[in-house]
Amino acid sequence: MAKTNPIEVQKALKGASYPADRDSLVRTAEKNHAKQDLVDRFSHLNRDRYDGPNEVEKEIFR
Repeated sequence: MAKTNPIEVQKALKGASYPADRDSLVRTAEKNHAKQDLVDRFSHLNRDRYDGPNEVEKEIFR
């Protein structure tokens, strides 16, 4: 899997409404034409709900 950077995550989540669930993050990333590997990472996030993009990034980059 290619290494993801925070800017790609921010672009993928542009326009997301929070709190957001995993499925809505995936749909937002697809709408923003994110790379498939990043969309896959969103679909495999551990939590069901995120209150903001910082929470998503913490989980992706932990």
